[in-house]
Amino acid sequence: MGYKIIEGGVTAAIGFQSASTAAGIKYKDRQDMALIYSEAPCAAAGTFTTNLVKAAPVKWDQDIVYHKPFAQAVVINAGIANACTGTEGYGYCKDTADTAAGILKIPAESVLVASTGVIGMQLPMDRIKTGIKAMVPGLGGGLENGTLSAKAIMTTDTVKKEAAVQVELGGKTVTIGGMCKGSGMIHPNMCTMLGFITTDAAISREMLQAALSEDVKDTYNMVSVDGDTSTNDTVLLLANGMAGNSKITEKNQDYEAFKTALHQVNEALAKKIAGDGEGCTALFEVKVVGAETKEQAVILAKSVITSNLTKAAIFGHDANWGRILCAMGYSGAQFDPEKVDLFFESAAGKLKIIENGVAVDYSEKEATKILSQPEVRAIADIKMGDASATAWGCDLTFDYVKINADYRS
Repeated sequence: MGYKIIEGGVTAAIGFQSASTAAGIKYKDRQDMALIYSEAPCAAAGTFTTNLVKAAPVKWDQDIVYHKPFAQAVVINAGIANACTGTEGYGYCKDTADTAAGILKIPAESVLVASTGVIGMQLPMDRIKTGIKAMVPGLGGGLENGTLSAKAIMTTDTVKKEAAVQVELGGKTVTIGGMCKGSGMIHPNMCTMLGFITTDAAISREMLQAALSEDVKDTYNMVSVDGDTSTNDTVLLLANGMAGNSKITEKNQDYEAFKTALHQVNEALAKKIAGDGEGCTALFEVKVVGAETKEQAVILAKSVITSNLTKAAIFGHDANWGRILCAMGYSGAQFDPEKVDLFFESAAGKLKIIENGVAVDYSEKEATKILSQPEVRAIADIKMGDASATAWGCDLTFDYVKINADYRS
């Protein structure tokens, strides 16, 4: 049962609307708030940061996702993260939800909130409330509404990030669409990222959460830009059932088809985050194949993707394979270095670099050509079994340091 990639983002599914506005929270020259609204109440699922320092919106959303009957709207702001803001900051989440709920005429406990930006500052609530009031009349289900919202939630991102797919479930066309933001402070166990996925599928909350929790491991948690795990990471998945498929309440064929389509959206968004790492010039993908177990492959792939020396070599278009083997060696996973084959691959071709742990006679010029593309892949075959894993990251550039040296000023 195949899926089809379509244009769009959070407004692609039936019944979902969005709007955005320039509230002047931190940025003076762009939109910095977005609102997602469903015409019908939604089953809600979420995955959140593993950082012990959890921002106020994370705590607010966890309460709704885990304990409240449904969700129907999400209010998002960029510029200030509302993290390390104490009881005052948590109170502002409630104020935000109350304001949106009053205008949309829905319960405040069905309004999710998300913030991204500078840690430690309090939200300017007058601007947040004015922003919500400005957005509600602008709600719409058009593609453009979704795209403008995807732009409004950016911080140091350089491009908007959205994706959508359709899949047939029980004779009905079901749509899954989403948007995310994330560029720096991106590291597994969710990245500094906010992700919002919407679907018109009819699916129980339990099955929705199961699908998201399982898929996050293979998508967002396989992304690393810089090794920092954020305080605000949140992925929310809302399902309003408006496609009219027979409700998924168990792990059956429809559930598997839904999960495959969800994976497509999540992977597309995860790769967009990795490819837009702060200051980066290339998306760097590492695939470990021939592993004994999935866990082993994951550890090895992540170790390479987080190696600063490897990332710097990718920036220099230098086939410095020793750095990759070195990163695999200190990963903690067991393998035989003298059995490893390594390839570099991109739109410019594929090249074997080492065989059984030793360099083959390859052309450095050819390797540089392959590594000069905007998307570059390293494939390591460790010849121990048939498990594999893929991780995504980016190169490490001069600009990364510049962006993060003066982020607050």
